[in-house]
Amino acid sequence: QVQLVESGGGLVQAGGSLRLSCAASGNVFSIRTMAWYRQAPGKQRELVASITNVGSTDYADSVKGRFTISRDNAKNTVDLQMNSLKHTDTAVYYCNIKSTYYNYWGQGTQVTVST
Repeated sequence: QVQLVESGGGLVQAGGSLRLSCAASGNVFSIRTMAWYRQAPGKQRELVASITNVGSTDYADSVKGRFTISRDNAKNTVDLQMNSLKHTDTAVYYCNIKSTYYNYWGQGTQVTVST
């Protein structure tokens, strides 16, 4: 059994910052990619940022220069530092971990950016 526990969501004013954290526990091994996705109302889930086990990162164009993803391989955690938040960043954010053998999702955490 694998659990992904997300934290750090909330309400923030435009221009502000939030930090999301996700901790994976249970039968996880050889995590290849850790990522954050988001889904806004009426829209499809989209990749926000990902990081591989060797530190290679990828970001959605809309968050480049504002968001930073990081991970701790020893603790099986992944964080997303979000700066200069915009109203368009409002969404439910989901943690995701992948390996050759599995693909797990967190329950989601709400991020609301007020104008």
